[in-house]
Amino acid sequence: MNINKKSFGASIFSLVLALSCFYEAKASDADEAAAEKAALSWLNLVDEFKYPQSWTEAASNFKSAVKKSQWEAQIKAAREPMGKIISRAVKSKKYATSLPGAPDGEYVVIQFETKFANKSAAVETITPQKDRDGQWRVGGYFIR
Repeated sequence: MNINKKSFGASIFSLVLALSCFYEAKASDADEAAAEKAALSWLNLVDEFKYPQSWTEAASNFKSAVKKSQWEAQIKAAREPMGKIISRAVKSKKYATSLPGAPDGEYVVIQFETKFANKSAAVETITPQKDRDGQWRVGGYFIR
């Protein structure tokens, strides 16, 4: 078997580079757990119709993007017709350092399969981010 040492070396370098990029884009278990805990805590506020407090507890980018009164009106219109929460389970979690329309940072995009009294199958996508002070806070929320 004839192995070209130059191409073999380049292939190994490419593989190492690809693997290092993969590991750079991986959160620690502790970060993922902290992000999920922040997401669930924040969702609890929304579940209890504590919309002003959910805005206050959100990430700084979130609060810069939407005024408190706008948030309260939007979340009330989106969530209240669904009724009380019945169940919520993690469907997926993905760590990212870059998201469309957001500054570079640390994010965990979490999708939950959720059942409400008036909607039996919903998907909530919530994005906790590591805020300026190093704490995980919700930077985005979408429900379909």
